[in-house]
Amino acid sequence: MRSYQQISVSPIAGALGAEVSGVHLGQLDDAAFDEIRTAFIDHQVLFFRGQEITRDQHKAFGRRFGTLQIHPYLQPLKEEGHPEFVVLQSDAQHPFVAEAWHSDVTFMNEPPLGSILRCVVGPEFGGDTMWASMYAAYDALSGKMQRLLSDLVAIHDTVRSFSRADYKIEHIGGKRAEEVMSAEHPVVRTHPESGRKGLFVNSIFTASIKGMKPAESSALLNFLYRHVETPDFSCRFRWRENSIAMWDNRCTQHRVVADNLAANRRMERVTINGDRPV
Repeated sequence: MRSYQQISVSPIAGALGAEVSGVHLGQLDDAAFDEIRTAFIDHQVLFFRGQEITRDQHKAFGRRFGTLQIHPYLQPLKEEGHPEFVVLQSDAQHPFVAEAWHSDVTFMNEPPLGSILRCVVGPEFGGDTMWASMYAAYDALSGKMQRLLSDLVAIHDTVRSFSRADYKIEHIGGKRAEEVMSAEHPVVRTHPESGRKGLFVNSIFTASIKGMKPAESSALLNFLYRHVETPDFSCRFRWRENSIAMWDNRCTQHRVVADNLAANRRMERVTINGDRPV
């Protein structure tokens, strides 16, 4: 276990995830931020409680990691001067949650580094979010499977999400993609900071394996999607108002537990721009 001087870090699961205390994200000095960044690389997803911060403080914290993404289809707070925010909101009339395992926005050439999500209104119960380590998923494969995947490239696109004819999420400020966006990424990605290898395919945005016949591609991807769901690779977080989760999109996937769709739930997220996967 690494020792910290400015913050307290308590792992919550074996594969990934840690709760950080002793700090307010709106009032960070450089020493505390440096330790948070170290913990972020070590634990892949960090959780903070009791973070009553403004939207400007939320963005300022994100910008310490890099520039902020403006989502191509989700900009609900643009007219309020905050185009960087994605709002994830659901209730009994609009029971919308992202209940499939995924990494964010992998249909872009440079997918996000990560995201910082704050709970504005949390459900009384249920609606937890889970994260899975793609390092752990890769490490659990046999050597032969790792070698098979090592040179493969996957095509990611918006066909099953933002480009669907029935894709309507106006209640969270979303719009349908007028044209399909796509990108190609390695099936096994090397993290640019940790140097570790992890799987980089997900069930929402990965369409196929380049150069494989459709049946071959589907069989391999479906195996990997089921493999990623292995409980041993995951952690789970229960939301409360002013809780914050930040995750590394380069080496994790996440999903909401869809066990209380009628609950009133509002999350606000900023996303940090990343680099091209290798």
